[in-house]
Parts: sequence; C-alpha cells; structure tokens
Amino acid sequence: MLRRLIPRRLYSVKGEPNFLESVEIFFNKAAPHAGVREGTLSHIKATDSLLAVTFPIEKPDGTVEVIRAYRAQHSRHRTPVKGGIRYAEDVDMQEVEALASLMTFKNAIVDVPFGGAKGGVKIDPKKYDEQTLERITRRFTMELCQRNFIGPGVDVPAPDMGTGGREMSWVLDTYRQFFPTDVNALGCVTGKPVSQGGVRGRTEATGLGVYFCIREFLSYKEIQKQTGLKGTIEDLKVIVQGFGNVGYYASQFLHTNGAKILGVAEFNGGIYNPNGLDIPALLQYRKQHKTFEGFPGGEFIPDSISLLERECDVLVPCALEQQIHGQNAPNIKAKLIAEGANGPITPKGHDILIANGKVIIPDALCNSGGVTVSYFEWLKNLSHVRFGRMNKRWDEQGKSRIVELVEEVAGRKLATHERNQIIHGAEEQDLVYSGLEDTLMVACKETHKTSLIKNIDHRMAALSNAISKIATSYEGSGMIFMQ
Repeated sequence: MLRRLIPRRLYSVKGEPNFLESVEIFFNKAAPHAGVREGTLSHIKATDSLLAVTFPIEKPDGTVEVIRAYRAQHSRHRTPVKGGIRYAEDVDMQEVEALASLMTFKNAIVDVPFGGAKGGVKIDPKKYDEQTLERITRRFTMELCQRNFIGPGVDVPAPDMGTGGREMSWVLDTYRQFFPTDVNALGCVTGKPVSQGGVRGRTEATGLGVYFCIREFLSYKEIQKQTGLKGTIEDLKVIVQGFGNVGYYASQFLHTNGAKILGVAEFNGGIYNPNGLDIPALLQYRKQHKTFEGFPGGEFIPDSISLLERECDVLVPCALEQQIHGQNAPNIKAKLIAEGANGPITPKGHDILIANGKVIIPDALCNSGGVTVSYFEWLKNLSHVRFGRMNKRWDEQGKSRIVELVEEVAGRKLATHERNQIIHGAEEQDLVYSGLEDTLMVACKETHKTSLIKNIDHRMAALSNAISKIATSYEGSGMIFMQ
C-alpha cells in the first residue's frame, strides 16, 4: 500500500483556529440548517469516550521508550464505531477527537451504519525498525482489547497516516490471541491485506471516491453554470497536493479518464507541466528517487505550496490539514476544490473561497470512499464469503444464454473476446467499485439537493444532512437517558 510520506506540522496557522476548533465552527454553522433541537445537538457534538494510554517499549539498543497513544469514540448512535489509527509524532487527543467527530459525520453522509472513532500513536514510524513497530502495534492493540475499545461489534479500526495493511494484520492477530473463540474476529479491523480477510479495491478506494465525487459534481448543471466548466472529466486541468495513497489514486483515475494533471505538490517539492503529467511514470520516478526533482516530464517546483495558487480547473488537496487558509485563499484560482484530505481548508479559507464563487466538495463527502469500502470489507468478514462467489457463474450462464439467442437472431457468431466481455460475471473488485460508485452518486446528489433547497454551500449541506440523520437515530431510539 502506498504510504503518505508528508510529515506532520502544527495545526494552527497564525490567526486560525486549531483543527478541533475548526470542526466545531463548521458544526455550529451547519447545525441551524438541520432543524434539530438544542439538547440533541449538544449530545451529537460531545465525544462519547476517550482513551489515553502509555506503555514502555524496549528498543533494539536496549533503551526503553514510553509510548503515548489515544483512541476516541465520538458517537455510538450506530455501532460499531469506525475510524483509522494513525502513527505521527505530533498526534494528540485534540486531533484524535476532531478526526473522530469527522468520521461520525462522514459515515452519516454516505449512509454507512457506523459511529465515528479515531486512534493515534505518538511516534514517527520511519524512526523504528519493523520488529519495534510490530511490538508497538501489538501493545496498543492489547490496551484496546483490555478496555473494550476494539471488536467487530464495538470499535473497528483501519489504516490511516503512517499505517497500512501490515499494521492491521498485527492488530487482527493480537485481537485473536485475546478472543480465540470469536468467529467474527476478522471483522475487528479493516484495511487488511486480501490474504488476511481484506477486500479487493480497498487500497485505492479513497482516491477512487475523490474521482467519483468530482465527476458527479461536474455533471450538475448548477455547478457548470457557477464554475464555467463542462460536465466531463475530459481535458479537465487539475492540480493535486499530496502523492501518497489518496493523492496518487485520485490523480491516476482522473488521468485515466482524460483529465490533465498539471501539477503535483509534495513535502519536498512539486512538479508542474502545463501540458499534463504522465502519472504512472511520475509514480515510478518518485519510488526510485524519493523526489520529483529531475523528473524529465515536468518542471520541478521547490516551493510546492505555491502550486495551490496556479491556474487550474480543479484543485485536489490530499495532504494535510489547514493548507488553504485566510492568507492564501484569495489567491486560489481553481474553480472547484475537492478535499481529498481531512480539513485542508480552514474556516476563514472556506468563507473566502465561497465568497469568491468557488465550489468546495467537503472532506466528509469527498474522502469517504475509504470508510465506504471498509464497510464492505466488514460485511465480507461477517458473512464469511467473498463477494461474487455465490453469483458470478450464475450471472455468466444467464448472459451466455442471452448472447446465444442474439447470435441466433442476428445470424452470426460473436468473436471470442466480444463474447467474453459481454458475459463476464462480476468479480469482487467489480462489485466493490460498483457499490462505491452508487454510494457516492447518492450522497453527492443528496448533498447538492440540500445545498439548492436551503441556499447554502455544500459543506454546510453535507453536515446538516449528517446532523439530521444522527438526530433521527438518537431520537428514534427514545434517548431514555436524556429525558
């Protein structure tokens, strides 16, 4: 799995609220549009449970380091709760709590029946060897097991910044040691390798989701009128920030479908070509050289953040929080901004962009592809069967009979490759892609409709929809302990 290599930095841009405060500001702005009573809003806003732990780890040189780690369960209006575990030096409870609340809203926006959670371990994973990382991961999982903060029906972690399928495999194995008779143990964590119960299509899911959201928004005539963009991906001029998992796959799917990726920004420099970059070649070059510098297909830009202000149709920030703020938002020339990262635009930046007529696809919608496909993986684990196993051959047999009838009527046989294309039954990846596409088409349409009806921007529309759904869940259950 591709890892996001961009290092963390302090959240608060001068004159801007911190990340948690930013989430609260957006929530407070959206809440009046949701039509929910004040008591319920207070319940939705508050975090249900917080866990902070420390534990010692012996390093290869014999020294002992005390590791600090966190897990926040923001809302249990649906169970299990769901959210990634990130490894980063500056992770803290504030960040984890903010990201957990975003997961609650994200799940509600795309109708994934999970509450929101998030976890973090305060380390730089690049500073540890594999054995030490495994011990850290297993020890943190042990802490989660002992405190009932993990389980297929309780809390289901996933990869995030600095973690991937390898770490999720360690989490699964540790959970199994504590609960050896849990027949649904595979569902205790998602983002696993396929060999460990993962689902095909999970790695690229978030980036693919970004592509689907951009495609859907461009298809709305109101967006076309506001931005002046045509309704297709073809020849769309795009700049992407971040070339990790989300940024790469978003770039690749846009590139494959005809968009021109003019620039890509990374922490150690960017690359720009007004005629479009060759994304597969760029990936191979970066894998080999760890930098864009020297890539023959574009101009190296040392000050990569400046790429965000270049002329383009669509800007896709897929890196860090607070990248577009009150200072640089007036210089953003993109007509549409698709938030592939969590919180890349501050409240001040958001207000400036909206005032300047920009369209923003909010993070809680735009990067929800990962949790959507994690939901599919969880369903696969609970059903104990690979998607497509029960129906692939049946579908192919039915299509084959239809093809035979068509051939008989037409009086000619199809070529073998034509026949195979028509009768091909859906594999697991096909079904995952289809399910993700349908989920995001519905969520985008719902968000855009609310934006039009209430005359609010799409972030407020998405959040107000999420708040309404969560409130309906709470109030429909009776909320007996709130009366």
